[in-house]
Amino acid sequence: MRSQKGSVAICLGLTWLSLGQVSHAADDQRAREVVDRVARLFISKSSIATVEMQITKEDWRRNISMQLWSLGESNILVRIRRPQEDAGTAILKVGNKTWCYLPKANRTVKMPASMMMTSWMGSHFTLNDLVKENRLTNDYVIATSFEGKRDGVAVSEYTLTPRRAAVVVWGKITLEIRQADLMPLWQRYYDEDGKLVRELSFSEYKTVSGRLIPTRLVMRPLDKAGEKASAGGGVSVGGVIRPLDQAVEQTTITYENIVFDEPIDEETFSRRNLKQ
Repeated sequence: MRSQKGSVAICLGLTWLSLGQVSHAADDQRAREVVDRVARLFISKSSIATVEMQITKEDWRRNISMQLWSLGESNILVRIRRPQEDAGTAILKVGNKTWCYLPKANRTVKMPASMMMTSWMGSHFTLNDLVKENRLTNDYVIATSFEGKRDGVAVSEYTLTPRRAAVVVWGKITLEIRQADLMPLWQRYYDEDGKLVRELSFSEYKTVSGRLIPTRLVMRPLDKAGEKASAGGGVSVGGVIRPLDQAVEQTTITYENIVFDEPIDEETFSRRNLKQ
């Protein structure tokens, strides 16, 4: 059932990986501080957001409007407002438990771990992207893999590799940030064999409630048959190299509105409230 599939992200899954030479261990502490800061860009005492999600596939396109509430790091509620056929579908995370409410069946389902990495509403985001706590500094060894200018912009790139005992999905992640304001530019996810699987890019930076955040996020799959990352930063679609922003498949998340640290009743994150 489509409503039971994975999810988009208020914390916006900021989990990252990259290729390249790793710098000296002395850089690790600074790298960890920067990655932790970026991973917590959307985390606050509370947040309320209105989000538009546009899903683009080879043969169809779909728009979904959602409202999101968060309280700290462990309480998250996502409710679909449009389209009408999906209105009322909701995801609730409290602590380490997650439930999905299906209005057509008037049924609340506890989400098993096996569902956390499946597609949310046919998008390229998963439920895990939305509700998993960002503990990158706990789960990954983080090192600086590049510092310098790319396209005239001073950037730093960080490589995250899983700790031996960590239970994580990705074999490696890379994150690139602007040095001027430490804003993320992109993060890339690799499988256990080192193959690039997907890329999340960030843009349209705005100051909200006193903090600078990216308000547009685009997730693109890069492991589809007939599509592969090119040396020039594009993808091959049907034998034609296109820039990454013209890839056939992608999901765009746009924050239409977001406020931080507004009071939210804890009852908002009750299973009873899922059905509203």
